[in-house]
Amino acid sequence: MNNIIASDKSETPIFKVREDEPAHAFLWDPKPENTEPEADQQASTNCHGNLIDLANQSSELHGVSLNINNNDAIGDNPNRYKQHGFYFNADNCIGCHACETACSEKNDNPAHIAFRSVGFVEGGTYPDYHRINISMACNHCDDPVCLKGCPTRAYTKFAEFGAVLQDPDICFGCGYCTWVCPYNAPQLDPIKGEVTKCNMCVDRLEVGLKPACVSACLGNALDFGVIENIPANRIEAKTEIPGFPSTDITQPNIRFQQTRSTQREMTRPDGMPVKYQKDDAVGHFQPVVDKKIGEKKQWNWRKLLTSHESAHVIFTLSTQAVLGAFILLGTALSPFETPLSALQIPQVWLPLMAIMVGLLSFGLFKLNMHLGKPHRFYRGFNNLRWSPLSREIAGITGFYTCLLGFAFFAVLELWLDASAVTLLKNICIGGAGFSGLVGLYYMYRIYRIKARPYWDHWQTATAFAGNTLSLGALLTGLIALPALLLNTLPSSNLFLALAAIASAGLILEGLGHICHGQAMTKQGNEGASSWYIQVTRYGYPWLTRNALLITASVLATGLMLSALLPGSEIWSEGWSALMLWAGLSILTIAATTISRSLFFVLVIPTTMPGAFFWKNKDFEEHARDLDLVEMEQLGVVRELHGKFKLNELIETIKETSFKKMFSHVKDILVWKNIP
Repeated sequence: MNNIIASDKSETPIFKVREDEPAHAFLWDPKPENTEPEADQQASTNCHGNLIDLANQSSELHGVSLNINNNDAIGDNPNRYKQHGFYFNADNCIGCHACETACSEKNDNPAHIAFRSVGFVEGGTYPDYHRINISMACNHCDDPVCLKGCPTRAYTKFAEFGAVLQDPDICFGCGYCTWVCPYNAPQLDPIKGEVTKCNMCVDRLEVGLKPACVSACLGNALDFGVIENIPANRIEAKTEIPGFPSTDITQPNIRFQQTRSTQREMTRPDGMPVKYQKDDAVGHFQPVVDKKIGEKKQWNWRKLLTSHESAHVIFTLSTQAVLGAFILLGTALSPFETPLSALQIPQVWLPLMAIMVGLLSFGLFKLNMHLGKPHRFYRGFNNLRWSPLSREIAGITGFYTCLLGFAFFAVLELWLDASAVTLLKNICIGGAGFSGLVGLYYMYRIYRIKARPYWDHWQTATAFAGNTLSLGALLTGLIALPALLLNTLPSSNLFLALAAIASAGLILEGLGHICHGQAMTKQGNEGASSWYIQVTRYGYPWLTRNALLITASVLATGLMLSALLPGSEIWSEGWSALMLWAGLSILTIAATTISRSLFFVLVIPTTMPGAFFWKNKDFEEHARDLDLVEMEQLGVVRELHGKFKLNELIETIKETSFKKMFSHVKDILVWKNIP
């Protein structure tokens, strides 16, 4: 029995081993010094080509305590520094969910949070019916995308057992790790506003016990040990099973045995329009579209426009509009004569600047309120080294700061004609342009997620860039054209330039949508299923978006061309031009709002199939419709997620001294290698 005696510094043991602990609860892996044949056959690398030994005797990581229960002792597990992983025998799983229960009890999880879930896929009909149960938790991957994606650095890949651990106290509840993980392992608790996940039961491993879920398995379907050490009575250790995402995304540490014959087509029992077909060319099952809801088009406006990601819709569109408008204004303020030079007069750029600051402030406010812990927003800068989300936050924050600086110095320049003020204003213009483009690029990069194929396409870039051009031009025109009209100044050249830019942005976005649709229907995976949902469940909003986008593109192009004709002043000057511009703006804003809402609502992740209750999207929608989410004993009170609590902010301000704030900034600037 690999028990451990507590350190003198703590009377609490790492984990208390019961006297009647059953034999099957202990790890079976042989010790390194064992000379038995099975020990000699231990592999040095796993099937992904990565080392199984994560730290040698001379490594600084060797001999470090995990400080479990504030105990600085080190467990005597002989394989402590080897990569461990789960083994799942689908032939033995009876779907009893004992592993789920044991895991939730061990971690004291509420009803809506499950670190381990049991789902299934099925195929055929009676009497030739086949079902495969799949028990899935965190796979403690060799390349954990959750670690690289998390902006707060709440994740760490430890040399001890190869465990990927997450600290919920550091997490501020953005949920980005739940997007990038292909296995739905991180769980966002909408009540606490933080993410938690499977911790591999490292406290049990330290004393030689298997994780709680493995010890509780009734059918001997789950096992655990050093990866690539095949347990007894196993004949397979495969890396795939029907419904399991590609291992190329994260290189997961889980192995499967599934020898029983199956149908060539296995379906999910949940609401996802995905099924799995045997592809003889690659030797395993591939996801394809399952048209389980038919071909009928529906409206579903309420679900589309009031989704949980509406804050992201507002933030991305407002940021892109302001960035586009600022680039146009910055170009106009250059010493070169351009059609945009009409923006130089204070009567135009002052209201434009005020609207830009207000709109971006509103977008940032909505995004921050979407966090589980809005008062911890500053932690978003912690992972600039790895996370594209951290870099997006830094870029947009820099843009916002420089935008405010430009507004201040530009207004100051009206009263104080000093070269230093002009220099500072120009520095702010350059800084805002640079940081804004950096933020836009990483805004695009955070959606290139392999676990969400519908987003993982270059069309995301054309949509973001196209919206920056079109919305930026329209915002500029909505402020500048009436300002010029009220001051009896000509606007035809500006009208022509803005119409051309808006037309280019709309056409760019439209071409991206066309190519995206062709790519999604061809690839046949979850991306194709998202496309199927778009043309059925949201078919009429999709057609409405297309009609609006085409109409706006034609109108913008027509206005641009008409402004080039002789006698075009009737279209590009006066109230007629303003009315046309307002109409174009309404069409474009409606089209982009629908398009961006579809972008978020349609995405289907590569998650485990056939999960129950809160891991089943259809159940969640059903719970929303029946207000089950408002019942604490059944639901999770979803709408509390991201709500700003003023008392928490006040307490945080009271507890945070300037010294602590300075220390936090210093920690950000001093880079530390992530193990």
